[in-house]
Amino acid sequence: MALANAYAQYNNNKIMTASPAELTLMLYEGAVKFCNIAEAAIDQKDIQKAHVNIIKAQKIVDYLRQTLDMKYPVAKDFDNIYTYLERRLVEANSRKDREIVEECARHLRSVRDTWKEVMRINREKGTV
Repeated sequence: MALANAYAQYNNNKIMTASPAELTLMLYEGAVKFCNIAEAAIDQKDIQKAHVNIIKAQKIVDYLRQTLDMKYPVAKDFDNIYTYLERRLVEANSRKDREIVEECARHLRSVRDTWKEVMRINREKGTV
């Protein structure tokens, strides 16, 4: 019990002290994780677990889309990506289609990896 509380406190501190860029990275990581869990649940024919985790991934993607700052031209590109992912996740959930979830996870990993690279470059420049 104490170990679980310590872990929860550690995670809470990690979130509370993270920069906006790090929080965005955590969201990408979470969405990928939930897609991975959903894929495994579909394989195991655990429909409820698949549903719950696809919904979690959808909520993260929706949050990322809702918080875009549209004054930057690149935000429109992200809006298109997030809109596509939301549509595909809904489709995956209605069909419990592992291949669609896997496709979404691939896209999310790609965006996450690009985000990590942007963070690295900004750290090297000293802008983060």
